[in-house]
Amino acid sequence: MHISEISDRGSVRVVLREGGRARTVKDTPSVHAMAVEAARGGVGIAALAERKGFDGEIDLAAALRDGRVRSPISHPDPAHLHLTGTGLTHLGSAAARDAMHKKLEAGEETLTDSMKMFRMGLDGGKPVADAAGVQPEWFYKGNGTMAVAPGAPLLSPAFAEDAGEEPEIAGIYVIGDDGSPFRVGFALGNEFSDHVTERVNYLWLAHSKLRTASFGPEIRVGELPADVRGTSRILRGGATLWEKPFLSGEANMSHSIRNLELHHFKYDVFRQPGDVHVHMFGTATLSFADGVRTQEGDVFEIEAPDFGLPLRNPLKMAAAVSVSVTPL
Repeated sequence: MHISEISDRGSVRVVLREGGRARTVKDTPSVHAMAVEAARGGVGIAALAERKGFDGEIDLAAALRDGRVRSPISHPDPAHLHLTGTGLTHLGSAAARDAMHKKLEAGEETLTDSMKMFRMGLDGGKPVADAAGVQPEWFYKGNGTMAVAPGAPLLSPAFAEDAGEEPEIAGIYVIGDDGSPFRVGFALGNEFSDHVTERVNYLWLAHSKLRTASFGPEIRVGELPADVRGTSRILRGGATLWEKPFLSGEANMSHSIRNLELHHFKYDVFRQPGDVHVHMFGTATLSFADGVRTQEGDVFEIEAPDFGLPLRNPLKMAAAVSVSVTPL
């Protein structure tokens, strides 16, 4: 089952899709409102939708083409939506894993901090007991003002050194009235980043991640499949410039989803009632790693059969902004 939001004659409608059948949910102003109601009532999203009932069927793919599909969840106050992520969590292809393990065979003193972090995840990222395992690399991307709807441009700042996609799976969460996190589901995500800045020095990782991001168009309700297989591509002038499969799910990760969730929500600041969290779990597939340099007008496309409609966003370069601070 998948849920999403569309604009419909000036209002917002929640869409539930099962197989090829997409229907709007009655008396539901947003996915956020629905998730909060489900958390308060102690029921699942699917059960709540059935209780509310449905209006007519819609063509969700046509709505996406028409630009009427919104981000699948938002918050009435964008400052209460948190975009975050974790890195060094994925094993990559068999060839990439081979190369990685060869590097890890070197002595501890020769490993970079990134490789040390990756090895920590391999050794302790999937604890079998209820206790949390090793904590992952973690980063902040911004709040709801940085969330870009499917089909809308990803905006790269004028000072950026690179504008590269990162095809990922994002966990979607709301925080209950008592501070308990509730997972709404999972969505495709483009964790848009500046890889050139990041490579100058790992201490610039935080700078490289403060960029817009997109997720959706739909949220998959339920558990994440263990083996997620999708495709990431870049289109230029309508033709495919670059294309590569990407893997996700715990079978392809060095951390369990539960471990990543525990280390995110262990902080009180991330358990504020009503807040929305979009947390991206990482990737091992980047066009940047293959020497691709993107340019304005390129279109990023990420798709995986388990997640419904593909996520597409064009790239746009922002104009330079002059900033000055005025003392009071």
